[in-house]
Amino acid sequence: MENSPFNLDYQNSSTESKIIAAFERISQAFRVLLWNECTKHGLSPIQVQVLIFVLYQNSSKSRVSYLASEFNMTKATMSDTVKALGLKGLIEKEVDPNDSRSYSISLTTKGRKIAEETSLFSGEILIAINKLYPEDKENLLLSLISIIHHLYKTDIIAIQRMCLTCVHFIKGDTDHAHFCKLLNVELQPKELRVDCPEHELKEN
Repeated sequence: MENSPFNLDYQNSSTESKIIAAFERISQAFRVLLWNECTKHGLSPIQVQVLIFVLYQNSSKSRVSYLASEFNMTKATMSDTVKALGLKGLIEKEVDPNDSRSYSISLTTKGRKIAEETSLFSGEILIAINKLYPEDKENLLLSLISIIHHLYKTDIIAIQRMCLTCVHFIKGDTDHAHFCKLLNVELQPKELRVDCPEHELKEN
């Protein structure tokens, strides 16, 4: 059996295990910061996450089925979340004129205000990142994109709207920059996107 990265005797002799432990600490920070915002507004973490998602994403993604995939939840559970947000007066349904059974959701004025406030919950983490040297930020971004891409390919996480999974993306080599066919521009490593509004999923 492989040693656990949380076994300190093994962890302290393994760079990879220390990275995993560091990720776990950062994930704890995200949970604490998000929970602080939830407490202020009497909402659950997933309710806050849905509000933020609807605030910044295209309205075509604001459907229960898409939201369920985005947050790796069942459609029934996401329906309950949307219903709760509706009862709190934070979202409203927009019925599809071509199908009365289908609808998307949009934010009410109150919902938008809360979404804008809570979307800043990661501020302390951003402060820490801003202290890094530009080259370190770029290397960190590329490393994280590589890890996320692996997790996507192995079905650990679902929807990913990053350059590496987009039909418009052409991966460069050591002599050439990456290229976006949609925008018709070269992409330097720091310009790669983790979440692109024009993303179109390519077939594996």
